[in-house]
Amino acid sequence: MSLRHNRNVQLRVWNRALASVALASVLSIAGCAVGPKYNRPAVEIPPAYKEVGDWKPAQPNEQNLGGAWWQIFQDQQLNALEDQINVSNQNLKAAEAQYTQARAVLRYYRADYYPSINAGAAATRNRISNNRPPGHLSTNGDTYNDYQIPVELSYELDVWGRVRKTIESQRDQAQASAADLATINLSLHAQLGMFYFQSRSLDAQEQLLNSTVAQYEQAYQLTDSRFKGGLASEVEVQQASTQLETTRAQAIDVGVIRAQYEHAIATLVGKPASSFHLSPLPLTSPPPLIPLELPSELLERRPDIAAAERRMAAANAQIGVAKAAYYPNITLGATGGIESGVITTLLSGPSILWSVGASAIAPIFDGGRRRANTDQAIAAYDQTVANYRGTVLTGFQQVEDNLAALRILEKEADTQQRAVLASQKYLELSLTRYRGGITSYLEVTTAQSAALTDEVTAVNILGRRMTSAVLLIQALGGGWDRSSLPARPECCGKLTSNSK
Repeated sequence: MSLRHNRNVQLRVWNRALASVALASVLSIAGCAVGPKYNRPAVEIPPAYKEVGDWKPAQPNEQNLGGAWWQIFQDQQLNALEDQINVSNQNLKAAEAQYTQARAVLRYYRADYYPSINAGAAATRNRISNNRPPGHLSTNGDTYNDYQIPVELSYELDVWGRVRKTIESQRDQAQASAADLATINLSLHAQLGMFYFQSRSLDAQEQLLNSTVAQYEQAYQLTDSRFKGGLASEVEVQQASTQLETTRAQAIDVGVIRAQYEHAIATLVGKPASSFHLSPLPLTSPPPLIPLELPSELLERRPDIAAAERRMAAANAQIGVAKAAYYPNITLGATGGIESGVITTLLSGPSILWSVGASAIAPIFDGGRRRANTDQAIAAYDQTVANYRGTVLTGFQQVEDNLAALRILEKEADTQQRAVLASQKYLELSLTRYRGGITSYLEVTTAQSAALTDEVTAVNILGRRMTSAVLLIQALGGGWDRSSLPARPECCGKLTSNSK
């Protein structure tokens, strides 16, 4: 009966201790949290993009970028390559692991919401010195056993919000890491798109040069025949030969850069460059219309801006953590268990022990350490504000840069096409005059050089338009949306494929 009574007493004590901790938890959550309340700083947002000019973008309801923005180019080979990035790119896997780390750190600090409970067991044999003062104690010289099974409970009352602000800061950091992952994902896909279209532009240039070589071979045969017939000089033959071999060398040289782009694409899709091949596909189509929203939407569409904003919120919460150090640290504690000198009586009622209490430690003097820590937290927040505003400005700059590029290159392409037609007509007339013996072959080579230069320039302009379209999509956020950031990364922070 005594044993049952003692166990009931122990249970009542622990139940009261746990109830006290639960009540303290509620009170700490309802307590005040020191530090500034977070408000997103204002940034200057233009009412419209300046460089749109007379360039006609697609309306958002006409064309939606979505997560797989590269599908807007309607290129199956590009789609297949872009899909491989999410599966095999090693830089993306590293960013995913970094985000997983940030989630784990958040869960680590979130454990401070709850009490810590520890249990153990110990068995020792002890002997007290005969000469232990005071010397007349009857226990001096005794030898005894001590068996213990202790249970300890400790809980910090979050009265001033230190724990809440720390968790808030780590949650913001985890969300920033999720935005970093989206930024890297967007950058890798955009880089692949640029390399791909640059490769296709080189394919078109190589195709142009090879077809030009075939034309120059015919011109060389014509000149050689005229020379053998006494109608042309050897100088003209060498002029035709020089033009032919120079163009052949240019066609071969294209392969150097083209191979480098192919190898870079292999790395992006996670394959060894030695086993990857990108089939030639000359670029012929102009870029599609890119949907363009208002500048105010850019802050919600770019993951790098979202990451900078989340780091700013995290730094603001750290100010609260620093200011909470000025106030007492209040801790509740409870200890219980059983202890006996004889193992056979360890589980008996008289072996029960317990204690419940609270402690408070208040700072008195620290030589200015807390003030310095607070100043550092405020300065760190100011730094993140500057970084955030700088990231926003860079975002608007990148959009304007590529809008200007697309608008100007579109006009340049129209003008260059007229130059190509004129140079081709110039070459036809020169060949006709040469066949009729009216002019020398020098006029033909001059016309050939002008025609080839104009055609190569037209191909390069088309390639630049395609890469500018990719860069504009990247500058606009690639269809990403801030709503894809996980609200609670610690419990449900896995990202969908569109938000990656």
